[in-house]
Amino acid sequence: MTITQLKYVLSVAEYQNFTVAAEHSFVTQPTLSMQIQKLEDELDVQIFNRSKKPIELTEVGKKIVEQAKVIVDESNRIIDIVHQQKGFIGGEFKLGIIPTIMPTLLPMFLNNFTKKYPKVKLIIEELTTEEIIKKLTDGHIDAAIAATPLENETIKERPLYYEPFVGLIPQNHRLYNNKKIDVDELEVDDILLLEDGHCFKDSVINLCRAHKIDNKKGFQLESGSFDTLIKLSKEGLGMTLLPYLHTLDLNSEDKSFLREFKTPPPAREVSIIYHKSQLKMQLIEALKKTIDGVIKGAIAFSDVKIISPIQKK
Repeated sequence: MTITQLKYVLSVAEYQNFTVAAEHSFVTQPTLSMQIQKLEDELDVQIFNRSKKPIELTEVGKKIVEQAKVIVDESNRIIDIVHQQKGFIGGEFKLGIIPTIMPTLLPMFLNNFTKKYPKVKLIIEELTTEEIIKKLTDGHIDAAIAATPLENETIKERPLYYEPFVGLIPQNHRLYNNKKIDVDELEVDDILLLEDGHCFKDSVINLCRAHKIDNKKGFQLESGSFDTLIKLSKEGLGMTLLPYLHTLDLNSEDKSFLREFKTPPPAREVSIIYHKSQLKMQLIEALKKTIDGVIKGAIAFSDVKIISPIQKK
């Protein structure tokens, strides 16, 4: 039994296809199939039911896969131990970032990080929270930056900052003349929202605590970007809520529509998250330290009320 064989088993278990698993393992399909067959012969069990389409794990195969994940993680930890002992911060590091954080936070730390750690090959991917959790679980990314808490026992969370919500209210809106907004004044059917898949949308709905939506506008509109929501709001189609960092680069006209919340303002907790196996911790620490250094100058809110990004039923 070899670590390579176990990696091949994990790949087939994930993709449920020998050819696709071989492609992602960078070997030929016959090589991968032969190695898995050798492992099955050695154990005298069948790990996969090849007669099913897509391929399925047998009952004993499911147990083998669970143990294989532990073994492969622990083998990767040996490389981590060596790197930490040598003080080496380098190599490939795959990072996922949710769409509502990527455009504001990434420009703030990326240049600093790449200059400070030139031996790191940082691979960044924009992913939804759901995609991030799956990729962390499957080992396809090393860490992520997302809104928390996620209440997932397989993932560790370390808060980076707390980002308040800010209202953008057009002139014809009932709250326009308010200097500050009260959460109790919000009506979820009066707010332009991001489309499904964005956890910021779920946070706004959780904030309003009004799951019965009486659609008084006569239409329902969701968008994939804050920029679109801002334009629609200025057309008088409703108010919207923005994360604080997204408001910093608005022009003076758009900023005139911004309204802060009364203290304590609702906010999202933004964290660096990673799998509980805690691999590549030296790189995670380097990333957190870099972000800590740049974010403190831009955001200094502490007296806030954290709004969960988890969709409540």
